[in-house]
Order: sequence, then structure tokens, then C-alpha cells
Amino acid sequence: MIAIIDYGMGNLKSVWKSLNYLNIPSVITDDPKVIKEAGGIIIPGVGAFPDAMKNIREAGLETVIKEEAKAGKPILGVCLGMQLLFETGEEMVRTEGLGLLKGTVKKIEEEVKVPHMGWNNLKFDVDSPLLKGVKEGSYAYYVHSYYASIEEEGILNAYSEYGRQIPGLVSKGNVFGAQFHPEKSGESGMQILKNFGELVK
Repeated sequence: MIAIIDYGMGNLKSVWKSLNYLNIPSVITDDPKVIKEAGGIIIPGVGAFPDAMKNIREAGLETVIKEEAKAGKPILGVCLGMQLLFETGEEMVRTEGLGLLKGTVKKIEEEVKVPHMGWNNLKFDVDSPLLKGVKEGSYAYYVHSYYASIEEEGILNAYSEYGRQIPGLVSKGNVFGAQFHPEKSGESGMQILKNFGELVK
């Protein structure tokens, strides 16, 4: 069972529907007990970094997520959920994130259309179990205005070029993040979710 964390922000149903399609059991929840009992965690998200962290802290979910990460439970952050895995975010006001990955979430400043919305192909860097069965050059669907400026070697798995290098998939041990929306990225995105489901098993 995968716990899809409901912290009041995010397109929860689309992730749930994709997992359901893949026959991967999941539940949308904000209950720490349910999250602790789950085999894996997905942190989805659409919206602003400061609001998200405020909601997570007020719901008492920050401690649970960090404890489960430390215990080795597979965790996947999607879009804003991936950004929250990093140490800090610079959206509106500098805000502390979950700190599971080293880096800062910064605004895309290059001369490109922002928000970055649409399909970009993935270039691979460090291998990841989530990329099993995914071909380099596969397209992924992005919707975001901020990107993760990584301050740690070896955690970038795949990226896309959009005015600059945009980290698309990152991982460190049992902690994974996808800046794009796997649930909206066709066959390759579904394969990534399937691979995550296999890790949870």
C-alpha cells in the first residue's frame, strides 16, 4: 500500500487514478498512523513552496515523513512534492524544506516562457531503479516555474533542457523526486510509477 499524502495541496486524484490503473494499492491520507503503516509514500503537489511547508508542519506530517525516510521507506515527491524534498525554497520567501536532499529550489530566470509547461525529452545521468524500462529521450510533462539547484553529487538521474538544465528525476537511497508529472507523462511516466510500486513491494 502506498500512502499519497494529502496536505491540502496537489492533484491527488490523478496520482491515485494512475496507481489504480497499474493495480498498485494506494490511499489518499493525512493520518500519520496510516502513513507509518504504508509500504511507500508519495508526496504530490501543485502550488507554492511556503504554503505547502506550512500545511505539512501544521498537520504534523514533517516529522512522520522524515522518520519514514530515515527508516528506509521508499518516498517519491512529484512536482512541488519533489521540490519540498530539498533544504530550502526561494519562492516568495526563503523557506526551509524537508531537507532530505541537498539543494535550493530557485526561480527559472532564463529567457524562456515561465511557467515551464509542456513536454520535454529526458536525458539520463546517474542510473535509477525508477528508470528501468524507460528509454533515454522519452518525453515527460512539466508544469512549474521553479527548479532544484542541486548541491550534492550523484543524485541527478534525468534532466531536461529548458533554457538551462532542469533536474527531472533525482534520488538518494530510498528518496526519489520527479519534477515532471509521471501520472501525465504517458507510457514512460506510467513505467516510472510501476517501478516505484515494485520498490514498495
